[in-house]
Amino acid sequence: MLRKLSFMKSFSQAEIQQMDRIFRLNLINSATGYKSANLIVSQSKSGIPNVAIFSSITHLGSDPALIGFIVRPTVVPRNTYQNIREVGYFTINHITAEQIQSAHHSSAAYPEEISEFDQTDLVPEFKNNLPIPFVTQSPVQLYCKYLNEYPIAENNTIMIVASIEHIFIAEPLLHEDGWIRLDQAKVAAINGLDGYALPQIIDRFAYARPHKPTESILK
Repeated sequence: MLRKLSFMKSFSQAEIQQMDRIFRLNLINSATGYKSANLIVSQSKSGIPNVAIFSSITHLGSDPALIGFIVRPTVVPRNTYQNIREVGYFTINHITAEQIQSAHHSSAAYPEEISEFDQTDLVPEFKNNLPIPFVTQSPVQLYCKYLNEYPIAENNTIMIVASIEHIFIAEPLLHEDGWIRLDQAKVAAINGLDGYALPQIIDRFAYARPHKPTESILK
């Protein structure tokens, strides 16, 4: 049994709307729990790579292999969005504990002619003759193709849908059934907007079936 918490702070929708902007940003971005930490690398038509940290990348389906992520309102320049629309391809790179400082700095608003690779310790890596670079030392790297986008009218954001065209994985992380054990590579997660954490696997379970005890399959 979980111990009942003696006190829970509460906020109504009206109170949330009246909050200081920064407090509200931190609160709402933290309230949904840990999020994935990834670097998206895109490239302009003139060949300048852009690196940007994203915490909204999510699995959309396995057959076909699809991912999605959210782009904030384009009322200001969004280099990642512009590059992906113009070139059509990009890479997704998991962030490790050793990379979090440089990864976070990639969120700074550099102009499109400046590559974040030149402003951080992140290093580009080209492989398999693919035209968009990956981030060196990222243990899981995805090469993706833009497919579609869906405007979200409620807050003027855009959901990008892309296909996974190629996957690169540090071999020791890959189990025989296809599961990738991310904690062994110290893959980071994001808590809110600016907090970084190292998740630790507690257990792994077999497919749940009615009236059958939950079975641990962690090896």
